[in-house]
Amino acid sequence: MHIHILGICGTFMGGVASLAKASGYKVTGCDTNVYPPMSSQLESFGIELIEGFDKKQVELKPDLYVIGNVVSRGNPLMEEIMNQGLPYISGPQWLYEVILKDKWVLAVAGTHGKTTTASMLAWILEFNGFAPGFLIGGVPLNFDRSARLPQKIKSNSEASPFFVIEADEYDTSFFDKRSKFVHYHPRTAILNNLEYDHADIFPDLYAIETQFHHMVRMVPGIGRIIINDEEESLRRVIDRGCWAEKFYIGTQQGLSIGKVNQDQSFQVLNLGKLVGTLSWNLLGRHNRMNALAAIAASHHVGVTFENAIEALQIFKNVKRRMEYIGEKNGITIYDDFAHHPAAISTTIAGLRAKVGKARIIAVLEPRSNTMKLGTMKDALPQSLKDADQVFCYGEKLSWNAEEALAPIKSKSIVGNDMKNFVEAILKEVKSGDYILVMSNGSFNGIHKTLLKGLT
Repeated sequence: MHIHILGICGTFMGGVASLAKASGYKVTGCDTNVYPPMSSQLESFGIELIEGFDKKQVELKPDLYVIGNVVSRGNPLMEEIMNQGLPYISGPQWLYEVILKDKWVLAVAGTHGKTTTASMLAWILEFNGFAPGFLIGGVPLNFDRSARLPQKIKSNSEASPFFVIEADEYDTSFFDKRSKFVHYHPRTAILNNLEYDHADIFPDLYAIETQFHHMVRMVPGIGRIIINDEEESLRRVIDRGCWAEKFYIGTQQGLSIGKVNQDQSFQVLNLGKLVGTLSWNLLGRHNRMNALAAIAASHHVGVTFENAIEALQIFKNVKRRMEYIGEKNGITIYDDFAHHPAAISTTIAGLRAKVGKARIIAVLEPRSNTMKLGTMKDALPQSLKDADQVFCYGEKLSWNAEEALAPIKSKSIVGNDMKNFVEAILKEVKSGDYILVMSNGSFNGIHKTLLKGLT
């Protein structure tokens, strides 16, 4: 069977493409951003890529068109597909019907930390012999790929029934405005946190809570929902109805964080009693909560708390999550995907816990749709308070970054020209500083540019 994927170069749809190819499908695809690394990764799988959405692509005559949510009405290829009455389906629905329908799905939802937590969970299951499939919105360094089918379990040579998926609350497609995660029918679901985001499609937090409620309604009675008890928004979601087993993290009534040591190791408590100490190099309280969620989810499929902790001792994190870029002349550069004020705050706090009183130079690109709209601009100064110096790249914003950062004017600089922006950063930094670059995009490769420019 031949499928043609519209919007194939996004992380999710690229993962769908690789899973389809591994399942024996002929796969072709198109996008407007056909460039490395996604293009080279897909081409290495034998997937033919086409630049753009020319309507002549219907001449490929695939059996089915799989539509990514980057495609909207007015797209010339989509219009031709509809005019000819050709069969099409959304990426999430195709994923459920072809890959997930007979699997034990472990879905990781939340405003922040989905990629990291899903990677932790997949690694715990892999380490303990469960050989899961997964589709994750990043590259877990323990696997060096973002998606794979379930593998054979060594103990019985049967294909694993388990599949870990990053469960995104963003909408499915132009013809299905439900959140993607509603399609996944999880038996184990993590609700890690919930804050207002995606201002381009959700009017308020309540609207997102409703989508989370819809996912909760899809979890069967034999399932488990892991809930961050520290999140009031998640309590409201659960209060609207829950029919599966509830397992809490961040509370003495479930898994919680005990003593945290200077080296970032910490005690894991279950019902207030010590079950183990996790020694690792991940930074910040948010990652400790991510770990609790992954441990709780793996426990639902039969991994002991102790064995889950052992797996996380050698967890390597995900690309672009506090990723070490390099060090030169005593100046260290990290790259992080943080783009929401809450994620910015916790990321800086995590680095602060590691470096103590050393100077942190925060370099921020407000690039997400929510940030570009300015919905969260008033929260930026508070989220950046723990940084010693802030550089914000303000090109193509619909709001004035200098005005938004006025409360921290004494330590913030806004730039609109990349060359001058980089020069200003290089002029400011000195030996002993830590540069923390935060963006959910490529940021014009500023990480490497800064590292090269350090003298």
